[in-house]
Amino acid sequence: MSAYYETITVPADQIQLVFGQFDRNIKNLEKAYHVAVVLRDDKLRITGSEGSVKRAVSVIEQLVALADKGEEITDQNVNYAISLSRTGEEEAVSTLAADSNIICHTTNGKPVKAKTLGQKKYVEAIDKDMIVFGVGPAGTGKTYLAMAKAITAFKNNEVNRIILTRPAIEAGEKLGFLPGDLQSKVDPYLRPLYDALYEIMGAEAFLKNMEKGLIEVAPLAYMRGRTLDNAYIVLDEAQNTTPAQMKMFLTRIGFGSKAIITGDLSQKDLPKDAQSGLEVALRVLHNIDEISVIRFTSEDVVRHPLVQRIVNAYEEYENRHSREKKQTQNKH
Repeated sequence: MSAYYETITVPADQIQLVFGQFDRNIKNLEKAYHVAVVLRDDKLRITGSEGSVKRAVSVIEQLVALADKGEEITDQNVNYAISLSRTGEEEAVSTLAADSNIICHTTNGKPVKAKTLGQKKYVEAIDKDMIVFGVGPAGTGKTYLAMAKAITAFKNNEVNRIILTRPAIEAGEKLGFLPGDLQSKVDPYLRPLYDALYEIMGAEAFLKNMEKGLIEVAPLAYMRGRTLDNAYIVLDEAQNTTPAQMKMFLTRIGFGSKAIITGDLSQKDLPKDAQSGLEVALRVLHNIDEISVIRFTSEDVVRHPLVQRIVNAYEEYENRHSREKKQTQNKH
């Protein structure tokens, strides 16, 4: 019995984009679906089992649609399309590339937009609700997209100022041993927020607005005793808040404000056995209107594909460790 195959046409000017450097994209597809892909002129012949060939063809069609829009085809696009094909949702890859999904542009003209369905739900929740929790692993764009939405709202005069904050908790280092005054000591903790601001807003515009007090980047402790009206507030690394700090932050939010709280519960730097304010807030607030919780998974990771595999490996390890711990406790 001969192997099943299908042939599809790829425009000559898009073949290089679809194949990727050193045919990387097609090699990923061949490996994922156990198919063979052969190019003859502008025609691709995909051979393998019928189900695998149909899924591979569907993904290639999405890559062609991306190339047709002038989009760069990255490992993330390819891997995400492959993962979505398991549930028949691979068309989302080219849909996400639509210009209507652009939030803003960086200073060098690069569009900022949701790259996964999880990110799209997150952006939609930010548009809709007053408070949004974005929870999930590193590399899922939680903070960056929140910053992009904050800067866009500020530029459109939807809010009067932006407030960006993080708990200044040590990740294995002690603040007291760092050189300089208090601001110098906490600046390294806020650096990722500065980096995103520089990239999206530009250093000059950021510094000018910061001098005017329209943009504030500060440790969470500085929020105590304030009421934050007409502001876009982003609380980053929220897994490192205590329940008291989280309650303090959430009760600062005033009229005309929007708050985005981001965190990764697998990366807590709190003392052992201390409760995370993020964990408690998710349990306490899950039924309140105008509060959304978006949970990202490893499939939403938009950094190097290796990051996705690292996230998965840690999840598997932690789940296994948790099961073994329960079994040991049950024996005793």
